[in-house]
Amino acid sequence: MSGLLAARELARTGFDVTLLEASDSWGGCVGSHVVAGLELDSGAESFATRSSAVADLAAELGLAGNIVSPDPSGAWVQLPDGPRELPKTGILGIPASPWDPEVRRSLGLLGALRASMDAWLPASLGTSKDVASVSSLVRARMGRRVLERLVEPVVGGVHSADPELLDVDVVAPGLRQGVRTHGSLAAAVAAQRKSGAARDRVKAGSAIAGLRDGMHTLVAALVQDLESRGVHLEAGVRADAVTRTSAGWRVSGPDRALECEVLVVALDGPSAVSLLAADLPALASHRPAEGPDIRLVTLVLDLPELDRKPRGTGVLVAPQTPGIQAKALTHATAKWDWLAAKAGPGTHVLRLSYGRSRDTPGGDSYDASYRRRDGAATDQQLLRAALDDASALLDVSIAETDVVDWDVVRWPGSLPFASVGHKQRVDSIRSICAATGNLAIVGGWLSGNGLAAVVADTPRQVRALMS
Repeated sequence: MSGLLAARELARTGFDVTLLEASDSWGGCVGSHVVAGLELDSGAESFATRSSAVADLAAELGLAGNIVSPDPSGAWVQLPDGPRELPKTGILGIPASPWDPEVRRSLGLLGALRASMDAWLPASLGTSKDVASVSSLVRARMGRRVLERLVEPVVGGVHSADPELLDVDVVAPGLRQGVRTHGSLAAAVAAQRKSGAARDRVKAGSAIAGLRDGMHTLVAALVQDLESRGVHLEAGVRADAVTRTSAGWRVSGPDRALECEVLVVALDGPSAVSLLAADLPALASHRPAEGPDIRLVTLVLDLPELDRKPRGTGVLVAPQTPGIQAKALTHATAKWDWLAAKAGPGTHVLRLSYGRSRDTPGGDSYDASYRRRDGAATDQQLLRAALDDASALLDVSIAETDVVDWDVVRWPGSLPFASVGHKQRVDSIRSICAATGNLAIVGGWLSGNGLAAVVADTPRQVRALMS
């Protein structure tokens, strides 16, 4: 996505742009696949609405009328002691009110009491240091039960990471400043939710939105836009090496080399650093660890019993929960009305996500509960695990005979996360690139994970390159 967006921004400023893509499809993790005759998202299936970045892009591409909200029933969280409804008014699982019924049911009386102390603590607690993790902020202000029973399942499901390592200022920008402004973490969450609802072009109260017919339609619209601007789109073309020249850069592939004045590298972090390290050795020390290997198992079921939406739009799994290998389950036909209409009565689409954070090579160790617990390697093993997990999470017996069709999509190293100190590392990388005068690096490993972050950051970096 960052490559498509960068090409669009360059073309808008008058450049003759060539876009090289090593694979045979565009859009990276915003992909599609066909299962049981349904064209479904194979990667990202929604976007965060705390900013208007994606909605604005969709509008520019003629898709404003296709923005849809998920079913309001919301998701659940699977805890070691059973399922609970996930609070609908939180950010990263952090509640806007510890006394909301859904929050109290998850925390218990003592947990809610501890979380409510947030309102009486000094605003400097958890906000005074230059950098902070999600865990350190939540634990200091609301306590361990909010962290373990609400935040860890959400962060694990969305970012595939341990909140102890995530930089809160990157994954929830402005939240710590909100504590200082409003006096408590709960008030800061409520203020962000309120301001987001005012900006969004989707139903108030929804933290995410999607596109009718799938997020992959955004890629198709972007590609069409690039073609209309004269961008040269070349799929199936690898860039094996780049070299600085007196006039700019030479990009070399297996069969040819291209010369360019300005170069934008839109790859995963390790690949980007490897490609540029020979000419920019200062980048070598900033090579990030690879993200976790994510496996998505999509099941299309003929199972009318799921018409009642037993767990709303899906389930996030607390990492301490025994017997469940998946980190999240999305009941896609319960979540999106347009998909339920396409699938028809009694036909249901489930998507289960596998793969959590690994130990980092630099020595920072993740909590053991976040290490990959699912040993399933083959597609058949993943199917078996998905059927078992879906049965347990939805409390509905699901057999292989209920499966109309299924597919496994693997995203190796595709979800880098913003660990503590991320902004400082990004600033260093971008300073190295800026010193060349004709190079930018873009992508989720720098902007922060998620489509909204990439869509907002990429044009900004290209404009900075042009200034």
